[in-house]
Amino acid sequence: MFDAPRYGSGSLADLLPSVLAGLGVPDEIDRLGLGLSARRVCVLLIDGLGAEALAANADVAPFLSSLPDHPLTAGFPSTTATSIASLGVGVPSGEHGIVGYLMRVPGYDHPVNSLAWQLHGDAAKRDLRTELVPEQFQPLPTAFERAARAGVSTAQVAPMLQAGSGLTRAVLRGCDFRPGFSVGDLVDGVTTALGAGERSLVYAYHADLDTTGHVRGPSSSAWRLELAHVDGIAASIAEHLPPDAALLVTADHGMVQLTGTVDFDTVPALSEGVDLLAGEPRARHVFTRDGATGEVAAAWRETLGADFAVLTRAEAIDLGWFGPTVTPTVAERIGDLVVAARGTRGVIRSGAEPLLSSMPGHHGSLTPAELNIPLRVHAA
Repeated sequence: MFDAPRYGSGSLADLLPSVLAGLGVPDEIDRLGLGLSARRVCVLLIDGLGAEALAANADVAPFLSSLPDHPLTAGFPSTTATSIASLGVGVPSGEHGIVGYLMRVPGYDHPVNSLAWQLHGDAAKRDLRTELVPEQFQPLPTAFERAARAGVSTAQVAPMLQAGSGLTRAVLRGCDFRPGFSVGDLVDGVTTALGAGERSLVYAYHADLDTTGHVRGPSSSAWRLELAHVDGIAASIAEHLPPDAALLVTADHGMVQLTGTVDFDTVPALSEGVDLLAGEPRARHVFTRDGATGEVAAAWRETLGADFAVLTRAEAIDLGWFGPTVTPTVAERIGDLVVAARGTRGVIRSGAEPLLSSMPGHHGSLTPAELNIPLRVHAA
């Protein structure tokens, strides 16, 4: 079963424009109807916190579960790089162009890893920031640039490895970066940054829940224990908020635990006629050789069965999966076929993606567990 991203009225891409409207930034619209009156806002993004999983584990997250909820959807694919871009720029992936974890970019023979800003499978791990310049790859102004132009103090609190990364420069540029070296340092970084200027916007990111879900599974006891720590982080930030501040807790996607896989690297029916495979196990971009799209689509549908939707690029765009607008430049990055998981299986690559293929927890598709995310609001 698929849900539809609520672009324009209830998606992650609508969050920061709504926050900016509340902060008085000109030309921004409160698309979510939040009605924020705070002059200082922290948006805390918990990587991998699906709305369904939070509801099912409310007992270990009492603080978050007690807050008013304004449920959102991620976009498609429901994956970190795409969602962070949608949050940071305020538009769906059809406009910002980060259409997956692994993307085909014209001129490159291998997919680009949008998180690392490197070619996938490149043993040399060449840094692409000088040739695939992030500010040119994604040229739309970010929400932080728009806020800063209006006199709002902006900051990002995140792990040091994200400072100046390709993704940060592409979709989160325009704010001061403060590295968070521990949970306590993250909380202190947020509260310190909130005190800057007459109005402030702080974006904070925490990754450990997603990591735990990937390596142990989102149904594991480790995941529940990590959720309890996440709840404590949010509660600690709330406790230290200035009196004119608000905390908004959201996520980039949920997660499912795989019950089975199909291996592209060992099933010839899947690789026949395929020029390049991008995306990730729950949401694949399939690029075919000239004239082979129809045959490849038929082979994938027969091999994968009803657990997967196999759509042409045009069909996926017409359904609005990438948003109401897809620019010609972005369309080139979308597969000739777009394959999304309906059930709890994934299309892995045991040879080319051994680590990813070994993980029990995944995301990327449009099922409710992956697409639906929370937005919990606490006002000081």
